Amino acid sequence: MTKRAVVAAMVVLALAAAWPGAAQAQAPIKIGLLQGISGPFEVYAKQAVTGFKLGLEYATGGKMEVLGRKIEVIIEDDQLKPDVSKQKATKLYADDKVDLIVGTTSSAAALAILPVAAEFKKVLLVEPAVADSITGEAWNRYIFRTGRSSSQDAIANALAVAKPGVSIATIAQDYAFGKDGVAAYKAQVEKFGAHVVHEEYTPRDATDFTAPIQKILGALKDAKGPKYVAVIWAGKGGPYAQLVASKLDKSGIAITSGGNVLDVLKAFKSYNLEGMVGGLYYYYEIPKNPVNTWLVTEHLKRFKEPPDFFTCGGFAAAMAVVAAIQKAGGTDTEKLIAAMEGMEFQTPKGKMIFRKEDHQALQSMYVFKMTSKPDVPWLIPTLLRELSPQETAPPIQNKK
Repeated sequence: MTKRAVVAAMVVLALAAAWPGAAQAQAPIKIGLLQGISGPFEVYAKQAVTGFKLGLEYATGGKMEVLGRKIEVIIEDDQLKPDVSKQKATKLYADDKVDLIVGTTSSAAALAILPVAAEFKKVLLVEPAVADSITGEAWNRYIFRTGRSSSQDAIANALAVAKPGVSIATIAQDYAFGKDGVAAYKAQVEKFGAHVVHEEYTPRDATDFTAPIQKILGALKDAKGPKYVAVIWAGKGGPYAQLVASKLDKSGIAITSGGNVLDVLKAFKSYNLEGMVGGLYYYYEIPKNPVNTWLVTEHLKRFKEPPDFFTCGGFAAAMAVVAAIQKAGGTDTEKLIAAMEGMEFQTPKGKMIFRKEDHQALQSMYVFKMTSKPDVPWLIPTLLRELSPQETAPPIQNKK
C-alpha cells in the first residue's frame, strides 16, 4: 500500500470515528415478517404480507427507506406451527440480525415467540394473531400488537346481540384463538345482561359438527327470549353450513358471527346468512379516510380486487413500524419502546393508539348486518354502528 493510500485510509477511519452515525445511517433497516404462509390460514398470511408491503410503500412515499436507511424485509413461513415459529423467530433475530419482527398468523404460534423477543431484547409487533393472552398473561415489554384482540372482537360482537333476556351458545375451535375468544365474548355479553348457556369446542380442522350442534340445540331448547349461536372461527370451513341445515330458525335460534375475509363472505352468501349481525374489524367500503382510499384504489388497480380483512392489518403494522422508527430516530430497541408507548398512528381504519400499559393498539371496530346485492358475489357487512377506540378498549390483563 502506498503512503498516499495509507493516509487516505486513515482519514476515512478518522471520519468514521468522528461521525459513527454516518456509517450506520447507510445500514439497512431489517424487518422480519413472520407469517403462516403455507398453513391452513395461508389466505390470512398472504394478505398480511401484501398489506405490509403496501403499507411500507405508502408510509415511505414510495422510497422504501426511513431516516435515509433502506428497508429490507425478510419473510419467513412458520407453517402455523409453534415450534417452527420459534425456530424462525430465533433465526431472524440471531442470524439475520433484524431490528424487529412483525408476525404471526396463528395465536398459538405467536404465543410461542413472545419469549424469543424477550430473550433477544427486540421488539415483536404481533399481527394478526388475536388471543387475549398475547397482551395478557403471556405478555412482556417487547411485545406490541396492531391486530385486534379477542376482547376487542368480543366487545363488537357482544354489542351486536347482547341485552337482558338473550341466551347464547358458542361454538369455537379448541386452541388459543377459540378459547380466549369465547372467554372474552362471555365476559362482554354478560356485561350487557345476556347469558352464555353453553360452550362447544371442536378441533381446529373439524368438518363434522353434528354432535356439537345437537348439544347446542338441547342447551337452547327451553331458553326464553332471543336465542343465538355465536360462531368464533378462524380459517375456511366451520360449522355454518351444518348450522343452517339443522334449521335453527324453526327453534327460534339465529346465528351471529364476526366479519371475515371475502372468500368466507362468499360462503356466507351461499348459506343464506343475509341478515346476520355481528362485529367487524375491517371491510374495505366502511372506513372513510385518505389512507384507506389509497389502499383500496391501489389494490384494485394492481390486483383487480379490493383489499381484504388481513390486508388492512398488514398495512397497519407497516404504518406503525415506520412511525415508530421515525419517532425513535432509529432502531434502538429501548428508544423504539419509548416511542411506541402511547404512540398514535394512522391506518386504513383511521387512528390507532398503542396503550402504554400492555402495548395493545386501541382501534375502531364496527357492528354490521349482512346484506346482499345481486352483482356482488359475497354478503356485504353493512355498517350499523362504528365503535371508537375508547369504546372497544379491552381490559388490561397483563398484570404488569
